[in-house]
Amino acid sequence: MDLKNFFRAAVVAATTATLSLSAQAADITGAGATFPFPVYSKWADAYKTQTGTGLNYQSIGSGAGVKQIQARTVTFGATDAPLQAPQLEKDGLVQWPMVMGAIVLVVNVDGLKSNDLVLDGKTVGDIFLGTIRRWDDPAIKKLNPSVNLPAAPISVVRRSDGSGTTFNFTDYLSKVSPDWKAKVGTGTAVEWPVGVGARGNEGVAGNVGQTKNSIGYVEYAYAKQNNLTYAAMTNAAGKTVRASIASFQAAASNADWKAEDGFYQILTNQPGDASWPITAATFILMHKQPANKAASAEALKFFEWAFEKGDKMAEDLDYIPMPDNVVKLIKDTWAKSIVTK
Repeated sequence: MDLKNFFRAAVVAATTATLSLSAQAADITGAGATFPFPVYSKWADAYKTQTGTGLNYQSIGSGAGVKQIQARTVTFGATDAPLQAPQLEKDGLVQWPMVMGAIVLVVNVDGLKSNDLVLDGKTVGDIFLGTIRRWDDPAIKKLNPSVNLPAAPISVVRRSDGSGTTFNFTDYLSKVSPDWKAKVGTGTAVEWPVGVGARGNEGVAGNVGQTKNSIGYVEYAYAKQNNLTYAAMTNAAGKTVRASIASFQAAASNADWKAEDGFYQILTNQPGDASWPITAATFILMHKQPANKAASAEALKFFEWAFEKGDKMAEDLDYIPMPDNVVKLIKDTWAKSIVTK
């Protein structure tokens, strides 16, 4: 190759490398909760089609997502277990709710279809405590007098990783079961008395789907996507309710979001005849003073687009979009708190 052609090839290679790096720089990085992964994936695909900017989101659990944003290894973290205001202040973080959804009990019992089985909080607590060990236990039969339940051991499946889904599930159990509150309590990771551990909503859904006579807890979208059978529940008002967008919205309608508290809100066991008892929000975490301001600006563009264009996609997956007045509070918080220039 002569000198002229050599330099021409070098220029082309350098230009190609620059374009490649620019494309990579435009992509948004995030990590955390598995609870919202289906809707984040759907939004990401649509956003990339419209803008060319991709979202690299690692569905690794809320606990790991919090650690990654604290370590500044991602542009944003995602958690279903919101951080309280003192922790946000200590870490220099901004937090807001992105979307709401619900947790359901999924079961794999021959002959049962979704909503055939009814469970209440105390019974669920006793199953996960190991106090109730068989499907034909009198407590379950009392709630389901006309359902044919097997004389078989219950195989409990629960999360093995730090999980916001676990936080909301155990928060619910602590509110409805004094035994659970005293013996186990609430947390993103707890000392489970019984059960087989699985990573992520994906892992629990997959394990329940493959294990006869099992029960586990997952975000509703995972139950639907995996064609799993889920139970109806008795709520705080003593009414039997089915998992649906209407029952999720009924629970979410009671939320009183306050920006000054980092939008901290737990939606389990809400009042109301129509409320689903294990409703939850999922949250985004970003640094007030990001190391990469350009990347943070791109992330906020994505979140703004999701609030403006993503509601129908969220509803199609049975998530609940944030109300318009809350979205306005969130955008005001971005403008006041996150430095992107």
